[in-house]
Amino acid sequence: MALKLIEIKPNSALFEITGISSSQANALRRTLINDIPKLAIDKIMFHHGQIRDMDGNVYDSSLPLFDEVVAHRIGLLPLKTDLKMNFRNECTCEGKGCPLCTVTYSINKLGPATVTSGDLQPVGNPDLVPADKDIPIVKLGPKQAILLTAEAILGRASEHAKWQATSGVSYKYHREAELIKSKIPEWKVMKEKNPEAVVSETKDKIKFTDDFKTRLFSPIMGKDGVSITEDSNRFIFRFESDGSLEVSEIITYALARIPERLNILHESIVSAD
Repeated sequence: MALKLIEIKPNSALFEITGISSSQANALRRTLINDIPKLAIDKIMFHHGQIRDMDGNVYDSSLPLFDEVVAHRIGLLPLKTDLKMNFRNECTCEGKGCPLCTVTYSINKLGPATVTSGDLQPVGNPDLVPADKDIPIVKLGPKQAILLTAEAILGRASEHAKWQATSGVSYKYHREAELIKSKIPEWKVMKEKNPEAVVSETKDKIKFTDDFKTRLFSPIMGKDGVSITEDSNRFIFRFESDGSLEVSEIITYALARIPERLNILHESIVSAD
């Protein structure tokens, strides 16, 4: 197996893998979707009643939205994740919750204001902040306030969507389109707008790949003078991250996770004897 990084951005990745079968490619796709660990809020404690600020002003901590709605929104916020943390059910604390498996957060804000993800503050680990600090949660009116504490734990998307670290995960075969220049005048615009997609060029022909832009071939499909070929041994993967993990961390973890899962499956098989 060989992996080639084609394009890496802060929250997206485009890469090529060769030397694997279609079933292995699909296993990698499913691993990227369902099996990457990620921090997410799993428990929230709302503190209701009157709150006084330093000047003695009284605020009501009853929110304009139901607690369940606010909790649902907070639970879906992407949080920066440390993969060195333990899963709570595998931790030495035996599921009680400790700094090795649990991160505590708090929100304390007075209205009128819009409470955003940036108001969710980690306690004890300043690095594990929300990946996006501008996600709105709830609007507070005058004399309204929000005061809560929350706990985040590692989980996987196979348990709940709030633990899904990736989106738009897909793969396809490497494709190339050879155009006869005299029959396809669009080649000039295609080359001008997508110079990175040019594979080769001669006086009479030019060859493009749609690895970078999946719909590059749509305007020329089926036209005379266009020959499209696919290479079933080269898989082009792309996905986006919600910011909880670096894309390089996601790829590395996914590639290591597949043989681990296969070993677990192999060990669970009971022979007929």
